[in-house]
Amino acid sequence: MTDQQRYINRELSWLEFNRRVLAQARDEQHPLLERVKFLEIYCSNLDEFFQVRVAGLRAQIEAGVNEPSPDGLTPSEQLLAVMEHCREQAVVVSGLFNNDLVPLLSADGIELVRPADLERDARVWLDGEFNDRIFPVLTPLAVDPSHPFPYISDLSLNLAVFVRNDRGSQSFARIKVPPILPRFLMLPDGRRFVALDAVIANHLAQLFPGVEVLSHSTFRVTRNADIQLRDDESDDLLEYVSHEIARRRFGAPVRLEIAEDMSPAAVELLTRELGLDDGDVVASAAPLDLTGLRDLYALNRPDLKFDVHNPRVPLAFESRNRAGDIMRSLRDGDVLVHHPYDSFDDSVGEFIRQASQDPDVLAIKMTMYRTSERTKIVRSLIAAAEAGKQVVVVVEITARFDEEANIEWARILEEAGVHVAYGVVGLKTHCKTILVVRQEGDRIRRYSHIGTGNYNADTARIYEDIGLFTADEQVAADVSELFNALTGFSHQRRYRRLVVAPQGVRASLLSFIESEAAHPDGHVVMKMNSLVDSQVIDALYAASQQGCRVDLIVRGICCLIPGLPGVSDNIFVRSVIGRFLEHSRLYSFGSSTRGRTHFVGSADVMPRNLDGRVEALVPVGHPPLVHRIEDTIDLYLDPDIDCWTLDSTGVWRHQPGESIHRILIDHADEVGR
Repeated sequence: MTDQQRYINRELSWLEFNRRVLAQARDEQHPLLERVKFLEIYCSNLDEFFQVRVAGLRAQIEAGVNEPSPDGLTPSEQLLAVMEHCREQAVVVSGLFNNDLVPLLSADGIELVRPADLERDARVWLDGEFNDRIFPVLTPLAVDPSHPFPYISDLSLNLAVFVRNDRGSQSFARIKVPPILPRFLMLPDGRRFVALDAVIANHLAQLFPGVEVLSHSTFRVTRNADIQLRDDESDDLLEYVSHEIARRRFGAPVRLEIAEDMSPAAVELLTRELGLDDGDVVASAAPLDLTGLRDLYALNRPDLKFDVHNPRVPLAFESRNRAGDIMRSLRDGDVLVHHPYDSFDDSVGEFIRQASQDPDVLAIKMTMYRTSERTKIVRSLIAAAEAGKQVVVVVEITARFDEEANIEWARILEEAGVHVAYGVVGLKTHCKTILVVRQEGDRIRRYSHIGTGNYNADTARIYEDIGLFTADEQVAADVSELFNALTGFSHQRRYRRLVVAPQGVRASLLSFIESEAAHPDGHVVMKMNSLVDSQVIDALYAASQQGCRVDLIVRGICCLIPGLPGVSDNIFVRSVIGRFLEHSRLYSFGSSTRGRTHFVGSADVMPRNLDGRVEALVPVGHPPLVHRIEDTIDLYLDPDIDCWTLDSTGVWRHQPGESIHRILIDHADEVGR
């Protein structure tokens, strides 16, 4: 067997993950608006994939890179395969939207209609909306010898229009659909919607008076939106990233989406002017830019959505929250939280709030990768700084597509007196850590939180994540030294309890895998978002060949192939996709007879995480928490839960069953009663 037959291509594996997301939109067991939301997520995911991953492939091709990836495909071969998959999926998306979702929405009182199908009163109202709200912000741009082809911004929706003047000559014009207006315009009855581009197309005569409109069609361009950070570009990281954000919208085109009815002449003109070719074009019979479906999901229709889930207050904190003393709970023992079943606001948010108001707290330190506008944590940090506490926040301002928000948070925090740092040069700060330092009598005690998810109150309601609260002094000493490395000139490499990347995570995983392989009852369980790193994959193959059982729970990319005879017979891979986005990373080594070692933290098994980011894993050793971790693992590996399994041919197959998210919600509700 060649090396190329041992790995699945990273980009194609990601597309298979997004196909599993699309399958949720096709799942008739889900409430209708949840299916609409999954379709919106699928489209949003795909946009980002083209902005970053496909852009990277094109950049390699243009640079003359022909070196194959571990699976044996060159960048050119990968791009061809990616575009083929995307065109196939576009057909599925169009059929799902036009033939399934639109009729079902209509049956439930949410209609997507064309302007031509409206009755007179509705057309009059629509004419008024166009004249009052839409027409004033439109700018048709002609293309002729005195008007060069206009710049088409990233992910903008546009109309391509051909007109003929009274002298018989034809011209091309582009109209940008205003992104400040809703993608689907709601009619006064509150149940009918018209696509904004269809409204504009219905009024082209007002935009081109005195000329004949020959044809019109919609199109959308995706551009390279990745920020490539080079350490020597600027002495001021904040200034550099701000500049790169401004440049992002001018990135090179990587994809042209067109309506299925676009004329060959329009396609030829657009591809020529954008520097693309036919292989970069994806045609769709559905409306373009279905990320706008979030407007429909926002409707107040609880009958068409999942039942509202109210996260519980963690039992260990329930009484302490009322008394305002979470830290006393931690002195009694470690606490594990599992979001969204355990409340983020009543655990992480409350921990920071109480620390900010506690007169005995001397310092609060935390990392910030992605946060939310409504978060109470920022307000608590500002209050703590204003109260004279030492407050340090390490803000990762290069977190992809959150750069602008994080720069704004950094400035707000700095203006409030918070010490803001941007981490280690050349590395993204991706670890999720909090440290609270408290004076208790004649001693200093430190409390820590190490998690798998961002400190984001919004995503914590829909992302599945695990966090550990602890007063363990060894963990606290490690977290303190980690912050010193992030904010100062420390080059800390060895830690007592934490496992930290880039120095230690890969080495530790390889060591634990090798150790398990030496035991006749060896067992490795790894739950993560992505498995890409070839060194870890090879170690898992070697462990399997020694008889070690390997269970992998991978939400997204998986480049390992299970079940290969003589290579990975003892490796089993499954993926859970559903109501909540599986986001936690959990690594377990051992057996019931020998005992198990469990780690939770921020690191995925990808080269970028293991080599280019500061990540942290923490061991979970408190017996009640170990039992909870092991019960959770058993549930994820239960053969009766709904999941996808990866076979030896690299194909993901759906295994119907009971939703693990439903099981965990019911369990949380039962415990909370």
